[in-house]
Amino acid sequence: MNQNYGIIAAFDTTPELYHACEKVRDAGYSQWDALTPFPVHGLDAAMGMRRSNVPRFSLAGGLTGFCTGMGFIAWLGLSEYPLIVGGKPMFSPMFAFPVSYELTILFTAFATIFGMFFLNQLPMHYHPVMKAPQFVRAMDDRFYIVIEANDPKFNATAIRDLLAKAGGKDIVELES
Repeated sequence: MNQNYGIIAAFDTTPELYHACEKVRDAGYSQWDALTPFPVHGLDAAMGMRRSNVPRFSLAGGLTGFCTGMGFIAWLGLSEYPLIVGGKPMFSPMFAFPVSYELTILFTAFATIFGMFFLNQLPMHYHPVMKAPQFVRAMDDRFYIVIEANDPKFNATAIRDLLAKAGGKDIVELES
């Protein structure tokens, strides 16, 4: 037995989609998404989305890489190979900087990629929207809004009315 995943509505232009997203956001829905064939500038603000947390993962990775590089060189110079050559100190940040710099870049890149995968819940091998026949046009020339059935305010009749008033066409229920 198939359960209802949500309701999908089509829009022909980006301004229609933009204004419909504002109406859905203002109606208080929280579990919904907009599907577009290309990035639409300002759509995240119209949807009420907050800033991404990926930069926090990047910062954490960068700081970890820098501290790892400095710590590794300090550990080598102070405990593993305590050699004084030419009057150099046992540890100097100037000599540890190239290693720390490279590890900062490497750890930042990995943290950014893994943070993005984690926050986007990837890899997601299946999503009910992909099964919808409308999804093909979402990759080409049409715009969609999908409101999920697990939204606390979900009411199929109210959603259909809201999307119809917002200019939605071909409003249908999606099965999971």
